[in-house]
Amino acid sequence: MKWFQQNRAFGMLLIGFATCALLTGALLYWRWSAGNDARRGFTEMVAERYRLGSLDPFPNDANYRKVQGYLERYSAALDKFKGQLKSEVAPAPPLAPNEFQSRLRQATIATADRARLNNVKLPDRFQLGFDEFTRTMPDTPVTPLLGQELSQIQMLINILLDAKVDSVTSFHRAPISEEHKGSPTPTPSPAPGQRIAATKPGSTPAPTLIQRNVVDVSFKASPSAARKVINEITAS
Repeated sequence: MKWFQQNRAFGMLLIGFATCALLTGALLYWRWSAGNDARRGFTEMVAERYRLGSLDPFPNDANYRKVQGYLERYSAALDKFKGQLKSEVAPAPPLAPNEFQSRLRQATIATADRARLNNVKLPDRFQLGFDEFTRTMPDTPVTPLLGQELSQIQMLINILLDAKVDSVTSFHRAPISEEHKGSPTPTPSPAPGQRIAATKPGSTPAPTLIQRNVVDVSFKASPSAARKVINEITAS
């Protein structure tokens, strides 16, 4: 104790050195422990990788049967959903061009009579969006699709008329893709080394279950009539 009092500076230096040595030892031990943990984790990951690499990639019989059951249930649910979609879509029976024109004329007259009965004003010369087909006949292959769309448009117009809107101000039907045959688009020559997916001869494209088409309609109505129209369209 007397020595420390006589050599206070040297004693403080020894105490500081001892403290630094303890801190350095603790730091080294902490890093050594962390290194051991990392090495152990790496060893376990390598062992797991080799274990997974040595396993059989094919499923066992139990899992294979389970997957087959999932696929069968999915296929059954998909077929059921397709059936429900078909039941919600208006049918497209075979139809001749002159029969389509006759149906269009009858639908136009029936729509005008219903509009007059419900006091709904329609656009002038309203032909349900098929104005061009009142003068010319459609192509035979596209006639069933036009007949199907005519039924759907007539249902939409009947919803508006039965809701007793004030007036239908505008109505526009976008032509379907098969309605006008466009000019063939030239196929660009492939670049060197570029692959082109070839179509197998005799392959039949999958039929389209539901085809989307746009009908733009504007009308004036009271809030209650507009609400009724929206509810009817949503429920249909």
